[in-house]
Amino acid sequence: MNLLFVADPLEGFKTYKDTTFSMMREAARRGHQLWACHPADLVWVRGAQVTARAARRVSLTGDAQDWFKVEETRDLVLAVGSDAVIMRKDPPFDSEFFYATHLLSQAEREGARVFNRAAALRDHPEKLAIMEFPQFIAPTLVTRSAEAIKAFHAEHRDIILKPLDGMGGMGIFRVGPDALNLGSIIETLNKDGAETVMVQRYVPEIVQGDKRVLVIGGEVVPWCLARIPQGTEIRGNLAAGGKGVAQPISARDREIAEGVAAKLAPRGMLLMGLDVIGDCLTEINVTSPTGFQEITKQSGIDVAALFIDALERQLQ
Repeated sequence: MNLLFVADPLEGFKTYKDTTFSMMREAARRGHQLWACHPADLVWVRGAQVTARAARRVSLTGDAQDWFKVEETRDLVLAVGSDAVIMRKDPPFDSEFFYATHLLSQAEREGARVFNRAAALRDHPEKLAIMEFPQFIAPTLVTRSAEAIKAFHAEHRDIILKPLDGMGGMGIFRVGPDALNLGSIIETLNKDGAETVMVQRYVPEIVQGDKRVLVIGGEVVPWCLARIPQGTEIRGNLAAGGKGVAQPISARDREIAEGVAAKLAPRGMLLMGLDVIGDCLTEINVTSPTGFQEITKQSGIDVAALFIDALERQLQ
């Protein structure tokens, strides 16, 4: 099969940990052809179909640094030249990402198979998707109102504030019972009411890790990756210096993941990465969930193989 990966530049991949690379490696092992483009390469013109301009067909070299070789470059019509389009553009979920999903939706109307489905990506921003599952989340507020945030803090005393378009732990603040710098943090995040902020009650179990629970093809992967904060950090994100420790999922992790999967997988979510702290769901990552290689190396479960298995089933 021809698999087109819509992703960030291949030259920037850290292959020792990159999840998209692990997908590509497993797909190549099975004999599938690998193509790659950036979201900016997608184009549509009246009378034609959505095309990836100058898409590159690549082979894997096995070298850790120069890990791919370009075998061919050409314009690739998504509905004709690819058996599956795998959307792996990293956050943030900004306007350009949103526009890319509309181009991918048009490609789907023309016959392309896109994973995760473009509408599913568009309809489930990673911070806000948890609103559909109030039974699994900590007390949460989504607002532009500074007064509402202050009232939420007065009620819960220890809170986390974060922007809706952040990634990798960027822009996350904790405010304790003393409310130190709360006003300044609100001003920084909501920009005088211009931007919406998510506020959640602090979950102290973060010291045991922010767990990444993977759901592939509607099935829960039995091991998760606990991202454990280091030093004085409150953030477990690997990008913020957290330590990744693979561990078997708990009964509560499974309950949450199966509940989310039952609703979202039928909407076209082939892959989801749920963030769980303690017993609380905090985010549903659908753009480019990671953690494959860390879980595989520490547990022996070949997560990339589970993903390609699920993809191949979808394409039968």
